Amino acid sequence: MRILHLLASPFWSGPAENVALLALAQREEGHEVTVAVDRRRTEVAAEEPAVPRLETLGLLDEGGLELSVKSPPWGIWKDMRGLRARDVDVVHTHFTHDHLVARWARPRRAVLIRSVHAPRSLRASLPYADAYTVPASSLVTRLLGHRVRVLPPLVDGMFRPAEDREALRRELGLTGAPLVGMVSTFQASRRHGVGVEAFAKLRQAHAGARLVLVGDGELLEPVRQQVRAMGLEEAVTFAGYQRGEAFARWLRALDEVWVLGLGNDWSARAAVQARACGVRVVAVAEGNLPSLADALVEEPTPEAVLAASESGERALVAHPSNARIAEDMLALYEQARAER
Repeated sequence: MRILHLLASPFWSGPAENVALLALAQREEGHEVTVAVDRRRTEVAAEEPAVPRLETLGLLDEGGLELSVKSPPWGIWKDMRGLRARDVDVVHTHFTHDHLVARWARPRRAVLIRSVHAPRSLRASLPYADAYTVPASSLVTRLLGHRVRVLPPLVDGMFRPAEDREALRRELGLTGAPLVGMVSTFQASRRHGVGVEAFAKLRQAHAGARLVLVGDGELLEPVRQQVRAMGLEEAVTFAGYQRGEAFARWLRALDEVWVLGLGNDWSARAAVQARACGVRVVAVAEGNLPSLADALVEEPTPEAVLAASESGERALVAHPSNARIAEDMLALYEQARAER
């Protein structure tokens, strides 16, 4: 099959990495796959751009699509003309803008698939597609009457257990036990404040515990202030924004990761990455997290986080491989093509 993924974003964030991993897995199954992204917004200094990453992976689509929410009407019209002329079997869209473009300019032979990456997109105005994917099974019922599958997060091969965790910790300058981390953007939905309060309680029982906060964001400084106010400066490491292999190294060093909320992408990729590194996951019951966590936090309070952390529970269900996920999506495409 010839598969074209559309992702109207210039950033290597949100669902971009998951889309790329899916495209790679589909290519490994023998299909021709490319990914088109926003080519209009080239100044993305605040975030990592997607184009270089996709170029390196050999996935970047060069079919002339601008695919930007910032495009003027004539730019969108040009994209529609260009997409309609493409010779592909599947157009798999990931954002509202590219779904709208593809809805009205689908190539004649192609089926249209829409991935919904966050619940806010599931509204009455959701454009028609031949099939849909959602990031969590709890959202399937909101698309009753439609062909729908869960698209779980895929995992890059760099996420694997440390060969020597103690040596890695020495390299990173980390001491203490247990070593707990939070690996997400500092924004309200991720509940870093709750995490710091829970860690303070954990320290009362485990004086040597250390908290590692990986990431950046608008609430970074307020969290720093909270740490100082609670007298935890010596026990909390702010690792900053990490990416690629550097991020995987920080993750491998941890005993446990707390995922206390989801952002724009509900796939809960950090939880899968942590488990791939052999790290225990404590998570709130949001999105896809119930199927990925070792221990669930039923209510996002410091006391509940501490109880889940101290429970010692470990999940027994293995996450599907990238190849298995790709096969499931390919089966969805084939079903949509057969029934169109």
